Formats: sequence, C-alpha cells, structure tokens
Amino acid sequence: MYDFAYHRPKSLADAVNALKGKDEARPMAGGMTLIPTLKQRLAKPSDVVDLGAIKDLSGIKVEGSNVVIGAMTKHFDVASSADVKRLIPALAELAGMIGDPAVRNRGTIGGSIANSDPAADYPAAVVGLNATITTNTGKHAADGFFKGLFETALTDGELITSVSFPKADKAAYMKFRNPASRYAMVGVFVAKTGNTVRVAVTGAGPAVFRVKAMEDALAKNFSSAAIKDIKIPADGLNSDIHGSAEYRAHLVGVMARRAVDAANK
Repeated sequence: MYDFAYHRPKSLADAVNALKGKDEARPMAGGMTLIPTLKQRLAKPSDVVDLGAIKDLSGIKVEGSNVVIGAMTKHFDVASSADVKRLIPALAELAGMIGDPAVRNRGTIGGSIANSDPAADYPAAVVGLNATITTNTGKHAADGFFKGLFETALTDGELITSVSFPKADKAAYMKFRNPASRYAMVGVFVAKTGNTVRVAVTGAGPAVFRVKAMEDALAKNFSSAAIKDIKIPADGLNSDIHGSAEYRAHLVGVMARRAVDAANK
C-alpha cells in the first residue's frame, strides 16, 4: 500500500478535526473495505483516521419503540443483541447473515452504511425500516441517504454517529448469497407497520432501491400471493459474472415472496 498518516482519535471532535482540510483523508470504521483497497493500491489517502477508539460511537439502546445503534457497533453485536432480537428480530437476522464470523466481529454498521456498497445488507434494513441516520452535523432520512454506487448524502467531514430503527409490526429479510463472498446478489427487506409497507432491495442495482408496485400490492394484501405476478424490469440492474440483470430481476421477486412469507410466520 501507499504511505499515509495514521490517526487514532479518542473523541468524535478529534476525528472531525483530523479529517478537516484534507481532501484525501479517509475515515476508517471496521476497515473491511478500506484495508483491502489500500493493500491493492486502489486508493491513495493522505491520512487514515481510525474511529475504533471512540467509545461513544458503539452500543445499542432502546428509545421508545426505536432501536438506536451506534455507528461503530459490530455486526456480531447487532446479531446477538437481546434488545434487537426482541424488538426487530429481522434486523438481528440480517446482521447474522453478513459475511463470516471474522467479518461480523470486525465490520461495523456505520461503515457499511457510509460505504453504500451495492451488495451490502444494511442499506436494505435502513430503507426497509425507514431508519434515521444521525451524524455529527445532523440527521438524514433513509430514502434520501443512498445516492448511488458507493455514494451517499454524507458531506466532507460528516461522520455517522448512530442509526435509529423503528419497530415494525412485521418484517423479514431474505437474500440470495454469492457463495464465495456471501455478499447479496439480491437481498430484499420487507417491513409492514400499520397500513404502510416498504420493500427495499439490495444487490440488484447500483444502490438500494424500493419497489413501489410491491409495496402497494402488499398494503392491500400482505401475502406472497399478492406480488407473485409483479415483474421487475431488468433495465439498470447489475450484470456481471455472477448473474445477469435479468437473473437479478427474477431473484427480486423470489426473495420478496420469501421475505413476506417469513414475516407472516
């Protein structure tokens, strides 16, 4: 990897200051994407600001019917949290599907969301549950946060501090894994709260997206039969050696129906 200045601040303010005024500085959460990128010399940051020593950014707490998760909370901690399992079991199950044990004990929810990898799992939960992302400068609604391939609404020097997930009446996440990486070739998070249904898809496109046709059908009849005839256009979907755009479009329907069936159990 290329040379860079390494910083390990102990407070959020110090982390923000370490990033300030340095166009090529990069924050690092769990490092699951950044470290391999550096090792392959695909990035050349001037500074790497390691957030791992900022204790205030880790932890899970319940606020009313919301589960608030600190940005530096590990995937394993979300998957094993009694509070998450009790209030939003689908979120705990999603976290338990991420990568392998090594990744789950190192990767963080904030790092995953900020990276906006097209095949990441957490963006589906953020959009599917209509979560709120809190940063050092303000808050972001789920629907406006993910802008595209590795692109979010975060501005320079803006760091995620926590994510607040509201409890749903019914929710489930199903994904078709790449057998090697365990990334989602297609993952679908379905959530029903009152008369509102949200269907969020990851892995299929450049970034997470919602399927309004399915949401409208499920709001009238929350059953897999209600969406069995809804076809997803392949235009604009990902196509690579692992699966064509047409295959991913087909998988969206399959995973959505499985998610609805799981939510109804």
